[in-house]
Amino acid sequence: MNYKIVRLNTASTKNIESTILIIYTGGTLGMAYDHTGALVPFNFGQILDKIPAITSLNIAITVISFPEPIDSSNINIQHWKDIAYIIYENYDSYDGFLVLHGTDTMAYSASMLSYILEGLNKPVIFTGAQLPISAMRSDARENLMTALEIATAKVNGVPVVPEVCIFFNHMLLRGNRSKKVQSVHFDAFESENYPVLAEAGIIIDYNKNVIMPYKPSNQLRYNSAIDTNVVILKLFPGISKHMIESVFKINGLRGVVLETYGSGNSPSEKWFIETLEEAIDNGLIIFNVSQCNGGRVIQGRYETSRDLLRIGVLSGGDITSEAAVTKLMFLLGQEKDPEEVKRRLSIPLAGEMTMIKS
Repeated sequence: MNYKIVRLNTASTKNIESTILIIYTGGTLGMAYDHTGALVPFNFGQILDKIPAITSLNIAITVISFPEPIDSSNINIQHWKDIAYIIYENYDSYDGFLVLHGTDTMAYSASMLSYILEGLNKPVIFTGAQLPISAMRSDARENLMTALEIATAKVNGVPVVPEVCIFFNHMLLRGNRSKKVQSVHFDAFESENYPVLAEAGIIIDYNKNVIMPYKPSNQLRYNSAIDTNVVILKLFPGISKHMIESVFKINGLRGVVLETYGSGNSPSEKWFIETLEEAIDNGLIIFNVSQCNGGRVIQGRYETSRDLLRIGVLSGGDITSEAAVTKLMFLLGQEKDPEEVKRRLSIPLAGEMTMIKS
């Protein structure tokens, strides 16, 4: 693609402390009001005029913008590959990476990048905004400034946060543990099943015990094979056999994220279990996740989930739906052996779930 590139030196001296690559994909943060009052893409060459405080960070910034800003509702597989490849190609040239992204699918994108970028040892921070950068009460400035500070944070030359994260509204969250939960408030994201990695107040307070450890021997790998032949099937009272069978009969379907109730419970009617069992026998992989924002799937805890365990439905533990569906797409693209896909679904690849005890 014909990317737009802007280079900025915010350093007040020649001794640049850090280098950052910002990837602007689209979203509210990168929009501004023009003279007619319409929202148009922001010119990042003027970012120092909009946010002069950036000069205090003493960093060199390169901004790579997608040719046309993408509403995050239109994010697709190729965009994920493009973002990851930009990071992979520029990995040795920058200390950290910032991805400016719309909020609607940010958790999906952050989850997928945590899988594609295997062996990541530098910060990749996703952020965005609920209001455009030119709006008087915009959250864009605070989110961008703090995300930049986190992406450049080091202790003894080692990055403090060497993983894919989302920073939003003073909170740093593991990307593949996050969900969007608000559309009109600034606290748009939460991570119910994993602690906050850092909280930005007067200082940035890092919870170092839960941050992915830096591994000096890591080598970054770009694993781009993805299979999109998956669906999310959310259970609800009154769902019929015909509905479920119509989903399972989708041509080319290889995997299903099954959103069940509570701790992994589902209807116990004979027709339901037999329909799932037949699909599994025919090679379909079914991954059980909870509809709840918090908690975890514990198959077999109640009678209503015991049959799921028996017929071979895989437990997703405390994984989010966003991390589950992207993980399923990723593993189906990476592995030819279905048994290896199943094995790797049940273990954490990038901190997206707690190890399930057998």
